[in-house]
Amino acid sequence: MIFRPVFAVSLLSALVLSGCQTMQQAETARTGPDSGVLQPENPLAQNAQATEQNTAILATPQNSAPETVMAAAPADIWQLTRDNFKFDLNPNQQRFRAQLKWYSAHPKYMNRVIDRGSRYYQYMLGEVLKRGMPAEVALLPVVESAFDPFAYSHGRASGPWQFIPGTGKRFGLRQGWWYDGRRDIVASTRAALDYLDILQKRYKGDYLLALAAYNCGEGTVDRAVKRNRKAGKPIDFWSLKLPKETSAYVPKLLAVARMFNSPDEFKFTPKPLTNTPYFKIVPTDGQLDLAEAAKLAEIDIQELYLLNPGFNRWATDPKGPHYLLIPVQQADLFAKNLADLPADKRMSWNRHVVKRGDSLGKIARKYSTSIDVVRTTNEIKGNRIRVGQALLIPQARHQPSSYVLSKAQRQLRSQQKIARKTRKRKINYTVKSGDSFWSIARKHNVSVRSLSSWNGLAPRDTLSIGKKLVIWKQPKSSTKLATNSQGGQLLRKIGYKVRSGDSLSRIAGRFKVKIKDIQRWNKLEKTKYLQPGQRLTLYVDITR
Repeated sequence: MIFRPVFAVSLLSALVLSGCQTMQQAETARTGPDSGVLQPENPLAQNAQATEQNTAILATPQNSAPETVMAAAPADIWQLTRDNFKFDLNPNQQRFRAQLKWYSAHPKYMNRVIDRGSRYYQYMLGEVLKRGMPAEVALLPVVESAFDPFAYSHGRASGPWQFIPGTGKRFGLRQGWWYDGRRDIVASTRAALDYLDILQKRYKGDYLLALAAYNCGEGTVDRAVKRNRKAGKPIDFWSLKLPKETSAYVPKLLAVARMFNSPDEFKFTPKPLTNTPYFKIVPTDGQLDLAEAAKLAEIDIQELYLLNPGFNRWATDPKGPHYLLIPVQQADLFAKNLADLPADKRMSWNRHVVKRGDSLGKIARKYSTSIDVVRTTNEIKGNRIRVGQALLIPQARHQPSSYVLSKAQRQLRSQQKIARKTRKRKINYTVKSGDSFWSIARKHNVSVRSLSSWNGLAPRDTLSIGKKLVIWKQPKSSTKLATNSQGGQLLRKIGYKVRSGDSLSRIAGRFKVKIKDIQRWNKLEKTKYLQPGQRLTLYVDITR
């Protein structure tokens, strides 16, 4: 598996909190030094830097005077990127040429990725350059997650830099019901760069080995180096025997960088991005409903989620981080409106009086929350509650559909897409004691990967008793075979969904049936037109 790095916030916020790192493959393969685990910095204290200074100084050589820097900083982010490339972007390697061929053949894909990264790239590049790292590192999210902050791999890697759970924890990225720091743009960016810095020092400044280790783990790279050294072979990246995915991973990054370095050579015109901050970090001083936050900033809530993808639910995490990334143009307005917001408008609450037969689990299910949230909110230790006890349960201030990119809404849209694009039937399944992905998948004759994907999970995720899963299965066979009494034909009953531009004549010709038969089978009136999406039943002669 790979860890997908993706961050693009603003250079203005360049001194912001960073978070955790991402690794790949088995966590046990990594043996990074404990000294590399850094505590997150306070992004709000650092956010006071002037925009002009941040943007310009990060763009210039360390030995340049600030005045020179501000005059020399390119306004075009891609020129700034090219000015700070440090790798050999034309290695004489077949693996590199193969990846370059693919990327150069898909310029539209590259520009779609740029669109997604437009919110984050300027910030990410600034963080990379502040550390004196090669600008190529800022393009890692293209390879890792295509700048999708919600990317989640079958190997349990999450976020723009694709951290697996263990590596995220190693670098301080909290993962809970409310919040997943692996998706936090600021936190995960710093974490990824912290990790890469540790790795490049481990391999004495060899960034190709550092990148390989970022993908497959230090242990895997160390063993490959040891084998080559013992056999008297070179120990550079191109000479090592590494996992297939890692062998392609580094060439992918080099190919992407080459595309941006020489766009004219490949008839590639990257969509323009300016070297100016996209967002600003604004303190919230406590938990805040995200739909309310979007109203205060006068922005679309989808935009708010895209800038703050670490939040899983309808509100920020009561444990923090207590800040939001807000588009630069709206940041001051948001801060002012938030300061004027009455305390009782920040969040909505349910008051639940414990009845006989209640349990924390039952109460959590009733209010669509978690036991941990009920415990934390009400300072409950253990599972004991008493009849008559009043509990406060946080509740969304708006309809669930208002929180368009919350975890629940993303899963719901995924389910709706399956229902819309396939004829599969939906089965709701409740996890029982002893269940596993493998046992459930086997029982329902589906693959483990499909089962986990349908539910926004990875095959190695833990299944808790009582968890609701969705299973999609093929409908019970409607492909009965029948013999036509008039001609001895072998007919198969099939379902057909009418497409735009279809007509009875076109459908009849495609399946070699008669128009009047289609009308009879479906009780269609001759004067009625077909509608896109309409379902028809056809009896097709399979011998033809």
